[in-house]
Amino acid sequence: MLGTWEIILIVLVILLIFGGKKIPELMKGLGKGVKSFKDGVNGKDDSAESQEARVDSQETSVDSQETKVESKKPDA
Repeated sequence: MLGTWEIILIVLVILLIFGGKKIPELMKGLGKGVKSFKDGVNGKDDSAESQEARVDSQETSVDSQETKVESKKPDA
């Protein structure tokens, strides 16, 4: 088992190698990977139906935004 000093040493080495700005990006990618793994284990598959539902909702959102923009345009 790793002790406190070993963990601190590992964190410092990682900080020196990657730098402070890159670490949040690495953790975000790691989090996405873990979430994807958990979804795969739990049987939540990203099927075509769920992808189509997402596309439909995005298109509806874009249409409503276009309507808002059109209604704000002054009549010429």
